[in-house]
Amino acid sequence: MKAFTITEFIRLIVLSLLILWGFFLLKPFIGVFTWGIILAVALFPLFQKLHKVFGEKHKKKATFIFTIVAVALLVVPTYMMVDSLFSNLKDTFSAIQNNELKITPPTEKVKDWPVIGERVYDNWNALSENSKNYAIEHKDYLLDKGSNAFKKFTGLIGTILSFLLSFIIAVVFMTNAKGAFQSASDFANKLVGSIKGAEMLLIARDTVRNVVKGILFVAIIQAFLCFIGFKLMGIPGPAIFAFIVMLAAIVQIPVTLVVIPTIFMAYSISDSTLIATIFTIYIVVVSLLDNVLKPILLSKGLETPMVLIILGALGGMLLHGIIGIFIGTVLLSVLHKLYVAWVDSKEEIVLAD
Repeated sequence: MKAFTITEFIRLIVLSLLILWGFFLLKPFIGVFTWGIILAVALFPLFQKLHKVFGEKHKKKATFIFTIVAVALLVVPTYMMVDSLFSNLKDTFSAIQNNELKITPPTEKVKDWPVIGERVYDNWNALSENSKNYAIEHKDYLLDKGSNAFKKFTGLIGTILSFLLSFIIAVVFMTNAKGAFQSASDFANKLVGSIKGAEMLLIARDTVRNVVKGILFVAIIQAFLCFIGFKLMGIPGPAIFAFIVMLAAIVQIPVTLVVIPTIFMAYSISDSTLIATIFTIYIVVVSLLDNVLKPILLSKGLETPMVLIILGALGGMLLHGIIGIFIGTVLLSVLHKLYVAWVDSKEEIVLAD
């Protein structure tokens, strides 16, 4: 084994310090940068098709149109949901301060529900009254904890800005796709050795596209369509329910289970049974939409175990906030696919010398 000279040792220390310094400089942006790469990989086929439609002469125009449309599709629904969420939180704080906070009591129509009507009405009504008394007795505690929760929710604005910044990064990568892919391939080959690095990179690319299309994209569509239904029906806290729908869709919990409470609410708050029935049909169809969209969007079945998807979503949210839900899910899916490819590989993959 070759011994290190003092000069080589100093070089190693200096290089390590520079890399560590660079890491700490980039640390606040790791989540945004990672999500930018994920978006670039997932959206590039669509970006490429748009360029073919416009032709090479109008490449910049195609990029501009793609950016404007994509940002609009991102900002408009996000703004609607965040605005609704903040409005709900504001109303809740006002109710606590005025000793008026309580769960919306059921209407007399609940009693007419077959079999369970009387029991649901009694329990719901008791819960409504008890919630008001509880809020009055623990007013200071609720306001203190609520203000902390409100501060955390203000991070949603930062999340929106992070999404926008990530998308700008993604557009930069997509505009220079050949150079970016070549650079990534060279790095992967250097790390793994031979041409195996590029093969693993292609596996990672296909997995990212599968996860984004088959899980994240479907979850966002379901959440937004549910939000529209909740909003039109007048369901309390529509943005909160929509967010829960998105989480459930990501971690592969049946969305139908999440929307059942809103169906009961619809029949309770609506003056028209017909409108409540139409809402029920609409929301059930939306909750089952993933069964139709996934076979269309996924050319191959997604092989990532559900436990990894759940851990990725929850761990990502704890580490990077809301944007981490998407990053964690994709990252663990990619790592699982690379692990499977490595285990199944007949040739030994070793770090390059």
